[in-house]
Amino acid sequence: MPHIFGNSLRHGYKACARGNGRIPAVLNPSTSSASAWLTMTSRRHTSCHCHGGNRNKTAYIALGSNLGDRVAEIEKACTEMDRRGIRVKRTSSLWETKPMYVENQDRFVNGACEVETGLEPVALLDALQAIERDMGRRKVIDKGPRNIDLDILLYGDETLAHQRLTIPHAGIKEREFVLRPLAELIPSQSLDSSKPWKLVQDYLNELPLGEPLTTLTPLSSESRPLTPLAPGRKTQVMSILNVTPDSFSDGGRHHEANLAHCIQEMAAAGTSIIDVGGQSTAPGRPEVSVEEETSRVLPAIQLIRSLPEAAGTVISIDTYRASVAEQAISVGADIINDVSAGQLDPEMLPTVARLGKTICLMHMRGTPRDMMHHTSYPDGLIPTIASELLSRVQAAEAAGVRRWRIILDPGIGFAKTATQNLEILRRLDELRSWPGLEGLPWLLGPSRKGFIGKITGVAEPSRRVWGTAAAIAASIQGGADIVRVHDTREMKAVAAMSDAIWRS
Repeated sequence: MPHIFGNSLRHGYKACARGNGRIPAVLNPSTSSASAWLTMTSRRHTSCHCHGGNRNKTAYIALGSNLGDRVAEIEKACTEMDRRGIRVKRTSSLWETKPMYVENQDRFVNGACEVETGLEPVALLDALQAIERDMGRRKVIDKGPRNIDLDILLYGDETLAHQRLTIPHAGIKEREFVLRPLAELIPSQSLDSSKPWKLVQDYLNELPLGEPLTTLTPLSSESRPLTPLAPGRKTQVMSILNVTPDSFSDGGRHHEANLAHCIQEMAAAGTSIIDVGGQSTAPGRPEVSVEEETSRVLPAIQLIRSLPEAAGTVISIDTYRASVAEQAISVGADIINDVSAGQLDPEMLPTVARLGKTICLMHMRGTPRDMMHHTSYPDGLIPTIASELLSRVQAAEAAGVRRWRIILDPGIGFAKTATQNLEILRRLDELRSWPGLEGLPWLLGPSRKGFIGKITGVAEPSRRVWGTAAAIAASIQGGADIVRVHDTREMKAVAAMSDAIWRS
């Protein structure tokens, strides 16, 4: 028995040293003591590798690309990690950065992701390098151009000095393109065990000021991404194409006989995005069937895609139903605009994640039929909208939607009174800088809404152009990246003037 325990002790201590476990130095070689020892060590082996316990670790991986479709390359790498058992739990935003070290190359897109893995650090490195090779990466010069770059930044709370791998990554502290995305994920985590009080955010704050960085949010493969932190960015105009008989402003206006002409007019007026809707979300409107909604929107999307005048135009599907969104994407839509932020259909967020498309998450309470019964915000309008949108962002990320695929909308007119709509327009900049929402792009849709008619005294929605123009200008001053409008030509001019004033 002592001989057996000697072997067990040597094996057990060696294995558990890796897992931060400890074995007692002295054992009583009795049967009862042996039983107690085995029970005790089995409990202590839950994080080590010698008794089949849970070996998964949380690691942080840097993502980078500056060749080809940079965002697509990074997304492919994330998909490959998931496919090979390295589960991507959360992602940062994607940041566009100038090259560092070797400066004569194209700009990079950089990000970071939090993964769960059962692989040891070097095995994880092997897996990431295999993904790079399978994606066609060929290293010509160190720190030179590459279609994909995957680096291990952190692995649990471990440190490692291996000939192939150093953890924490040696370059973290000097590289803004690493620290900035990492600070989105773990701003309050220490990087140096000798200085546990110094956090990721502290290292980022200490870097000298350089060129301002911006996040990127892709819309389609043929359009420029949104750059919500770029001071000179141009506001994107989203034109509303309601193929419904009962929308509050333009119900019945767009029908088969004149639909092509309406789309051509929008394109000629300079629209960036056409938002196609087949279900009215005005207060009190009845809900239509899935079949009715799809029968309205799919032909409209196919028509847009067939018109040369609309080539390159981004198509948004305005729906809160996952099945409608998926069918719309299959015939040519690029993004999903969900007024419920995934709350009215539990399949919406997983569907968006699987499709790999961008979604706009709008703030709303209740349903379009009862939302105006939910306008009480006792903890403050802006803090509550921020908190409730943050929960929807977290739900989207938990479903597998990448952070760089999220747009936010404060939901003007949805569970908001006229006074509350005005407060949103005044305080949009606070929402944009709210902790946890920074760097995300914003869409605002005040066009022809009832509060504009109430303030201006214009009862007919189609005649609320001047009031809408003021609301659009306020949206842009507050930082909106997209404005959703009925009157494309007029609001395109308002956006151009507003950009010249506030974003020149």
